[in-house]
Order: sequence, then structure tokens, then C-alpha cells
Amino acid sequence: MSVAQKAKPTGYDKFVDWKLFLIPVVLFFLILALPTPSGMQDVGAEYSVGPRRVIEYFTRQLFHASISDAEQWQLLAAQIMEQNMQMGVMSRARFLKRDVRWCQKYKISAGDANLKKAQAYVQGHLSDAQFALVMQQGLDLRKNRLDYSTLQGGEKQAARKGAWQIQVAIAMVVFVVFCFLTECIPLPGVAFCIGLILVFTGVVGRQEVAMLYWDDAVWFIMGSLMFAAAFVKTGVDKRVCLAIFKRLAVPNVRWITLIFFIVIAPLASFISDHALAAMFLPIGILLYQNSLSGEIPEDTELAKMLMITIAMACNIGGFGAPSGGARNVIMMTYLNDMFGIDIGYFQWVSYGMPFVLCMVPITWLVTTWRFKPRVVSLAPAMIQLEREINKMGPWSRQQIVAVIIFAVMVFGWFTEKAFYDMGLLPIRLGIGVIAIAGAVAYLLTGVVNWRDYQQKVDWGVVWLYAGAIIFGRTLDSTGAAYWMARSAIEGLARIGMDSGIPLLMANNALTAAITNLMADGPAAAAVGPVSLNMAGLAHPGTTFLPFIAMGTACASSFAYCLIIGTPPNAIVYASGYLSPKDFLRVGLIMWIVANLFLMALTVGYWVMRGFGELPAF
Repeated sequence: MSVAQKAKPTGYDKFVDWKLFLIPVVLFFLILALPTPSGMQDVGAEYSVGPRRVIEYFTRQLFHASISDAEQWQLLAAQIMEQNMQMGVMSRARFLKRDVRWCQKYKISAGDANLKKAQAYVQGHLSDAQFALVMQQGLDLRKNRLDYSTLQGGEKQAARKGAWQIQVAIAMVVFVVFCFLTECIPLPGVAFCIGLILVFTGVVGRQEVAMLYWDDAVWFIMGSLMFAAAFVKTGVDKRVCLAIFKRLAVPNVRWITLIFFIVIAPLASFISDHALAAMFLPIGILLYQNSLSGEIPEDTELAKMLMITIAMACNIGGFGAPSGGARNVIMMTYLNDMFGIDIGYFQWVSYGMPFVLCMVPITWLVTTWRFKPRVVSLAPAMIQLEREINKMGPWSRQQIVAVIIFAVMVFGWFTEKAFYDMGLLPIRLGIGVIAIAGAVAYLLTGVVNWRDYQQKVDWGVVWLYAGAIIFGRTLDSTGAAYWMARSAIEGLARIGMDSGIPLLMANNALTAAITNLMADGPAAAAVGPVSLNMAGLAHPGTTFLPFIAMGTACASSFAYCLIIGTPPNAIVYASGYLSPKDFLRVGLIMWIVANLFLMALTVGYWVMRGFGELPAF
């Protein structure tokens, strides 16, 4: 039986609830009508005028020339420095490692000859200390000395436009979150509303908005739902499920969910959480469908429990190792380049893995507490699976092909970045392209036809996550996420929470809130520089610096509450058994528990252990 056939009516089947929908609409326009705060104007200036001002500063400091008079290689050097500064990468060594492919990624026009000339100049004329000083002065210019009230003419107009875009983004946050939580409008419709808002308010153009909807993560979700459909059609999901759980003496639903947590969460520290969610989704659906009987033809609590278990297990595991997510590498880079503190791979594991291992039983207990299925024993499901597999006989050609294609995809997900960095691949493929290639391979080998994809893939979820991508990108690119982070931390300073444990707690909570609205990497990138700079002022040269960096990385994985918070949430939502409120049943509690446990871990383990030779704060 297909997922679409088994799933119960959801928000997709509803029409607009105008009484509820008018609330976010009115709030949206009310926020736009409010006077623009001065802090928002300053951030608008920083994002719209700041890059050119900083590039101009670099060309004058290093080459005694304006932007218009600088040679191409000089302008290229200044542009690379400015982009590095935006990313929190302040060291000369990082500048010297940049190549033409990196420049192309960030839309910097660069030729090999000019790049070599720029790097030769920096290497020959600037020491590490001199380079760091110039970069720090550029950062100070952008963040502290660029004031909206001092701007004139075109610069003031650009800053005003930047502030307006931030105001639109903040209004959009209120609109989107309310719509997601209440389902007052079908959720894929909210995804399209995001694009319409951005075009109608002038934030992006009509051509740009279409391109913004597609991203490697969206392709991955689409491809993963396609190969899940292939697994279900061929019966591979049944064989894998039985192999995992058949040795359980008592296949109780509580023990099966615990196995999900024990297997998935540690793996998520080393393997993409996207991939794990996609791999285990068909197994969860299969367990549910084979647990039903004539006496209990439906048990929505069981379905929700299994789906939420898969998502939460993926979400809690990412902090365990640097390879668990971009957020970890981002904060490691910030810490190294801003303060010269390096965290090794296994050193990170020694601080991060205890969080993952302790969160496994905690999250399991909360999940089993919040969901009370009527079906308790899954023994009938195991017996039914064994019967169905016996009827299948030995592995068929289609099943073998399905597994081979999947194995190649998994190998590609694990290695494509490493192979690209080693020069074995001429282009970066990305996990999304590999997932779609696998989905096409299933078509070419006859494992599925397009009708299978048409019926068994939840295309609404694909569009839903595409809307989440453009939503998060807008918060990041306009500076709205940075404005929220800076405003919150400046507010904390006024009440004395700008140092010590209070600053750690506030920073973690702020990061954990923002990461539910956008991808974890951009969330860490938005909060990280602000919190690290404040930490450097409050506790320079102490263990506080690595602890706040690791805390920010950890908190940016607490995307437990909204569908759009993380790809695993969107992938399990595609099962058709969940509503947005179901994520809150566990997610809101775990958001609070995770923040509290992170602080307990910091005080009870990190602080007691210390960090290398750094003095305690």
C-alpha cells in the first residue's frame, strides 16, 4: 500500500481558514508600517554599503589606490579579503589558499595570473600580524564605524533599501511561522507566498526568485523521496527492516524506537542527517503499516511516534563530530581565524560525543512519553514481514539493482567532497545531484516508472522545503538574522548578561531559536561572529572562547520545532502521517531540555576539564 493511500487528510486537503489567515496578514503589514529601528538601519548600511567601503579601504591601505584606479589583481586581492572577512576568516594563510574555483563560487571575477599576483604580493609584503591588523580594521569599519546617519546620497538610499529588506524579512518570519503552526493555509501555499512577498516588496526580482527556490538540499529531498519509493516498490525496505529488528526477543515499539535512536544518532555525527532520514523513512512506514490489524486498523500515534523518532535521532547526532554538519566546521574556522585557537577532529569528538550519547536516552524517554500508541507489540509486524519475504523468494534482479544503485549513491554522498578537494572530480557534484542521478538510474534500469514517482513522492514537501530554502536565504542575505542576533546580544549587555555563564546561556538559546527558521550553517554563521567578538571582549584568551564556539555549533542543531528547521523534519513529514503541531509535541520540550543539558554539560564537564593550556574564565 502506498504512502499516499495510507496517509490521512492533512493540511493539503484543507481550504484557507480566513479567520486565522487574516491574523498573519495583518501582522505582516503592521510590521512593515512601523518606523524602521535605527539598529536595523545600521545593519542595512553594513550589508548594502559595507562591502564596497571595506574593499575601498583595503585598496587604499595596501595599494594607495581607489577602487576605480586599482589594477585588476589589486582589486581581486581586496575582494577576496572582504569575502574572507564576511566569513570570519581573518588569517593570511587562508587568503593564500584561495583558488579560482573558490572565487567563482562567491562570484568574484578572477583569472589565474591575477590571483597568483595578488597572493604573491600578500606573501611578500605582509606578515601574518600585519595582514590580521588590516583585516581587523576592515571589520571594525564595517561593524562599528559605518553609521547610517553619516551616509549621504546614493549610499544612504542603498542603506535605506537594505533596512527595508530586513524589515520585510522580519515581517515574513511572523507570517510564515504563524501559518506553519496553524495550517491556516496549505503548507506548500506558504512556500509560494514567501516568493510572492519577496517580489512584491522589491527584495528580489521576478527572475531571481525562481532561481532561489532550487538548491542542492531541495534536490536531495526530491531524490531521496524517489529512491524511498523505489525501495518500497521492490520490497527492499522489507528485507532491510527484518534484518535490523528480527533478533529482538521482544519487538516492543519502545525498544524499536530506542534502536532507531542508538543506530541513527551516533551515525549522524559522521554521515549526512539528510541521508539517514531518507534511508530509515521507508522502514518506519513499513513498521507502521504491518503493525495494523482488523482489531486496530489505524493507530496515528504509532505512526507519529515512529516518524518523529527518525527525525529527532537525526537532529541530535550532528554535534558529535566536525563532520556532522557545516555548522561545526564554520565555528571551528571562526575560532581559529579570529583567536588562533585550533580544535582538532578527535578533540571535538571528546567534547561533543558525550552530548549525543546522553541525549539518546533523554530524547527516547520524551518521545515515548509524548506519544501513546495503542499498538505496543510489533511482533505481528515482524511475523507478517517474514511471511511476505518468504513469498518473494530469493533476491530478485530489481531488488539487487535497487540496492546497488543505493550503495553507489551512499558512496557518492560520503566521498564527493573529498574527491573534489583532492582534484579527482573536476566539479563539485553535491549530495542533491547524486540523489537525482540515483533516481534517474532507477528509471533507466526499469526498477520504477514515472507513475511510481508521481504517486509515491510527496511533491508538496519538495515545494515546502524549497520555500524553506528561500526563507532562510533571505534571513541570511538581507542581514535579518544578523540583526536579530546583534539586537538580542546588545539587549543582554544592558541587563548584565554579557559575560560568563549568562552569556553562554543566552547565546545558545538565541542560536537555537534562529536555527528553527533557517539552515544550521547560516544560523551559526549569523550568531557566531557576534557572540565570539563579545566573548573576546569579556574573557579574552580563556576557555570561554572555544566553549562558546562549540556551544553555538551545538545549539544550531536544535531545529526540533518546525518542519522547515532541518531536512530530516521535511523528509519524515513526507510520510503523510504528521502535522506541524506534532513536531512541537516533542520538539518544544526537547528544545528546552537540550539547552539546559548543554549548559549542564558545559559547566559539569567542559569547564571542569578545561581546554588545553588556556586559563579558565
